[in-house]
Amino acid sequence: MGYLCVFKPTLTYKDGTTKGNCDAELVLQAMIEYENYDATVIVTGDGDFYCLVKYLLEKNKLKRVLVPNILKYSALLKRFGGKHLSFMNNLRTLLERK
Repeated sequence: MGYLCVFKPTLTYKDGTTKGNCDAELVLQAMIEYENYDATVIVTGDGDFYCLVKYLLEKNKLKRVLVPNILKYSALLKRFGGKHLSFMNNLRTLLERK
């Protein structure tokens, strides 16, 4: 399908929670692969990716930012407006089997 998935090891704590810090890795991988793609979809609600989203937008390489939760995401991402943001909350009615 032309997608590249990069998986990062996670840590599981004694209380059963899992942590995976992939912010820097995502930015680095996006820049390493920059010449190999026409457009990107970034799935995040984290404002740490503001600089990456802004850069890709300026270079016409951003297709969309897909935010997992419309009720909880960074105010920094809100600066890009509805033209560049989509929300996973809204996908159920589009994707569910009728």
